[in-house]
Amino acid sequence: MANIRGYNGKILRVDLTRKAVSVEEPKEDFYRRYLGGSGFIGYFLLKELSGGEEPLGPDNKLVFAVGPATGAPISGGGRNSVGARSPLTGGYGEAEVGGYWGTELKQAGYDAIIIEGKADSPVYIWINDDKVEIRDAGYLWGKTTTESQKLIWDELGDSLVRVAQIGPAGEKLVRYACIVNELSHAAGRTGMGAVMGAKNLKAIAVRGHRKITMADPAAVTSLAKQLRDYVKTSRFYQIMSEFGTPGRLVAFSMAGGLPTRNFQSSNFEGAAKIAGETMKDTILVGHRSCYGCAIRCKPEVAVGEPYHVDPINGGPEYETIAALGSSCGIDNLEAIAKANELCTMNGLDTISTGNTIAFAMECFERGILTPEDTGGLELNFGNAGAMVQMVEMIARRQGLGGILAEGVARSARTFGKGAEDFANHIKGQELPMHEPRYKQGMGVGYAIAPTGAEHCNNIHDDSYTRRIVGELASLGVFEPLPAQELSPAKVRMTLYASLWRHLLNCLVYCIFVPLSPSKTAELVEAITGWDTSVFELMKVAERCTNMGRVFNLREGKTREDDYLPRRFFTPLPNEPLRGVSVDRTKLDEAIAAYYGMAGWDENGVPTLGKLQELDIAWVAKCLPERVAARAG
Repeated sequence: MANIRGYNGKILRVDLTRKAVSVEEPKEDFYRRYLGGSGFIGYFLLKELSGGEEPLGPDNKLVFAVGPATGAPISGGGRNSVGARSPLTGGYGEAEVGGYWGTELKQAGYDAIIIEGKADSPVYIWINDDKVEIRDAGYLWGKTTTESQKLIWDELGDSLVRVAQIGPAGEKLVRYACIVNELSHAAGRTGMGAVMGAKNLKAIAVRGHRKITMADPAAVTSLAKQLRDYVKTSRFYQIMSEFGTPGRLVAFSMAGGLPTRNFQSSNFEGAAKIAGETMKDTILVGHRSCYGCAIRCKPEVAVGEPYHVDPINGGPEYETIAALGSSCGIDNLEAIAKANELCTMNGLDTISTGNTIAFAMECFERGILTPEDTGGLELNFGNAGAMVQMVEMIARRQGLGGILAEGVARSARTFGKGAEDFANHIKGQELPMHEPRYKQGMGVGYAIAPTGAEHCNNIHDDSYTRRIVGELASLGVFEPLPAQELSPAKVRMTLYASLWRHLLNCLVYCIFVPLSPSKTAELVEAITGWDTSVFELMKVAERCTNMGRVFNLREGKTREDDYLPRRFFTPLPNEPLRGVSVDRTKLDEAIAAYYGMAGWDENGVPTLGKLQELDIAWVAKCLPERVAARAG
């Protein structure tokens, strides 16, 4: 085994068709070139898929990956990444998730798992250090995540086993089904739970006992203490610890940035009723954390009748509250908490679920859907009971839920009658809960993101309107810009912010942790012993984004797939952004500018020179013939 500090030097491969398990040991330069997380995912998906594999077929591969930060005793290190060809978009699929599972995998001795093939009946994988078993999961199939975790613990006789699993939604191949770690942490986006379900894989249970080796443990401890002390004194992180991510919901609404009624407006009159402050005063009963993190931003809620909610399943965060709340016109926090619990127990991405229901509500109010279509549900905006019921129908593919389980893009084609005008998605993935007419740099990031609309690998314009702080100042961006501006300077800001976020997903490090670029390089050096730099790490991020881009080109995506839904070219009807919209011409110019700054041609194809500069010229072989010549 390679002696690589910060890693194990081992990749676990599980072939479910042949029921075979093997271990590979990459060289150190592989780790340094791709780091981990999304870097590993992009590499393996490009290297090992030839293109055109059915996302829900046995030839798709599902990759779980950690990174150098995973399992380090520092805030932000309790994460892992998951990737495959997405059943929602047909392109590059990836999601990140917190909790303890990633650390446990690393402590068991592995840096990634590659899942191949399909089991002939339901199974789960049991990893106990060096011992890896493929076990029968027939008795778990159909069970919720809550039920399955307890049954797995009972079978293995150890409640410290960490479980990543799917619920009934993944089994039913809902295209935005997610993977759930420890009952409340979700790898939510791009339908990775459906890929897992298509392979008849219910869960991966892990128990590890190895100590993770680091080059300079004292330096890691010093950085961890600095972070802990900063978190204690920062007002932002006090809000995060007290209210979680919903702590800024009212502020977003007041600024005109809260998606409301399927993005028809951006200011919700019921925002205060569903905000973090209200949650704290009513249903919040505790907080939980990811491995080693001092922030503790994960809420736990309890609700009595009529919406019984058990705190074991955590509680709703900002994206969930906005998607199932304001986007559906609902100001009933207890109903939102129940819908969140149902999503967690069934393994559904709350963002896509809420957006899909909001889309159906608009179709209902416009007469595209009728009570006959909805099974008698009055699917109007604001109907909390109907929203909760629809979550269950989607998870089980019952009635209208069977259509909505396909996502808004496919549902709109099924409904017809102009429904496409109200289906807010990019490349097939529903938008996160950040209004691109309010954050227009983010709109560019939405359009270009390899996974479809994505907020975690993106700029949040409103953070840089008065002064430049944090990572962007360290990366050479100095000029504050209005959130609604779309200029070359804003494009540059967007590109750098996106690359920084992609780097964090290669490190597998939390985006909420306030570690500067220079301190991040210090952390990587302390863990690995490499004489690294911010420059080297940002090149890893560029490799990651270019691999995702090439993957999509290989799957048939083109310049036309980099767009915003037509709704966002319509002016907002409400204050404070009444009349604001995205200008089509400026958006096209911004996308073209992004391509140029990224080293891509006018069609968004990475040039051979850029791939060579990034030391991934092999990626050019993955380009389809129709664009390979242009890349050269």
